[in-house]
Amino acid sequence: MDIELPTVLWGLLYGSIGFGYFLYGKKQKKPVALITGLALMGFPYLVSDVFALVGIGALIMAVPFVWRG
Repeated sequence: MDIELPTVLWGLLYGSIGFGYFLYGKKQKKPVALITGLALMGFPYLVSDVFALVGIGALIMAVPFVWRG
């Protein structure tokens, strides 16, 4: 398995942002932010292409702004 540095760095960035979303959702009792945070922390394990990683991560990050729950 070939692991590239950009994939690791983007995964680390999205995982950190996801952790922030998760903490915010947990403290404010906002399930959309909580689930978005879990998704941001987990999806880098499933995606290995850098461009797909960036695109999917950007879409997931936009979910709480589009869908206010």
